[in-house]
Amino acid sequence: MLNIALFGPPGAGKGTQSKKLIEKYKLAYISTGDILRAEIAKGTELGQQAKAVIEKGQLVDDEIIVQIIEGFIAENNGARGVLFDGFPRTYIQAYILEGMLQRVNSNLSCMISLEVPKDELKRRLLERAKTSGRADDTETVIANRLKEYDIKTAPVARYYQERNLYHPVDGIGSVDEIFDKIDKVIQDTLKGKLFNVVILGMPGSGKSQTGKLADEFGLKYISTGKLLREEVEAGTELGLKAKHDIDKGSIVPDEIAIKIIEREINNHPNAKGFIFKGYPRSIVQAYILDGLLRKRDSQINLVIDLEISMLEAFKRLFERGQTHESRLYDENPETIIRRIEKYERISAKVPNYYDKNIEVVKIDGHGSREEVYERIRNVIQNAILKLR
Repeated sequence: MLNIALFGPPGAGKGTQSKKLIEKYKLAYISTGDILRAEIAKGTELGQQAKAVIEKGQLVDDEIIVQIIEGFIAENNGARGVLFDGFPRTYIQAYILEGMLQRVNSNLSCMISLEVPKDELKRRLLERAKTSGRADDTETVIANRLKEYDIKTAPVARYYQERNLYHPVDGIGSVDEIFDKIDKVIQDTLKGKLFNVVILGMPGSGKSQTGKLADEFGLKYISTGKLLREEVEAGTELGLKAKHDIDKGSIVPDEIAIKIIEREINNHPNAKGFIFKGYPRSIVQAYILDGLLRKRDSQINLVIDLEISMLEAFKRLFERGQTHESRLYDENPETIIRRIEKYERISAKVPNYYDKNIEVVKIDGHGSREEVYERIRNVIQNAILKLR
């Protein structure tokens, strides 16, 4: 998830820039000010408690804020990320936010602080007071809000500086000029995140050529089938356990496959991302892979589902069985049919698992290797551009 805290004193322009960030990055939006004013307008108990505090220009009690924000994060857990406008406002709230995000297996990607001189802030807020009708936009309250910010909120910057997440941005200039500065920070942040792709499809659909794609996009290629065959050839303990299932073209037990995948991920700590070929092959394995990537604060970004007919799949596998690329499970028509049937019964459900929260792109797997390769390449390239 791309979670951003947009930080800055009252009048810095957080609301204006938030709208542009939400539109570009499709983020869920939390403005504590907006949420609290909505509670006040509805006359809820929380709203009543917050009303008097806000009108004095003071910060609302954390107990009230936490109840509202925690519910919002839980409701929007499937979003690409969250933009926090005006939260955290205190050192304590920074710890609270960290705990909230950990509960949904995420964390803050960056904290962007809009830096604006105090005289300019007062001018903006007084100008806004002429049209806003807000009770907290009087000159006395404005002075109190800026004082509160200096005392309670500025230390939040130090919290995120210690974690290398703090990014000051000059808040003077046109709306677009300021947005470009903010966007550069986000783009630099995204470049440091992993980009992970899952390539799915029936046996014989063309997944094997995705190794070239990994090289082209600077990603690490993980083919569980290839890695398991190497274990078998090397006579390792894992290879001996997996051999029976591999020879039949069956799904290898999860405890074996996961050890190999986790080892590969850990062996490449500097990878820009991973292409997983043919894994996960079941809903259970999809949960396992999600868990593995969460340990590195990452997730699957794109799922490609190569589609071909059963007849075409059988034809390709049978023909491969007559070549030097033949595998033991390609040489027997009955084994090929069992593999295709098992895919339809178990693995064909995996794209639906991802379709709820992640982009799943179906690609026609018919045609020459070059044609299919180019289709996959274009989809990955577009997804990387969209993310970064």
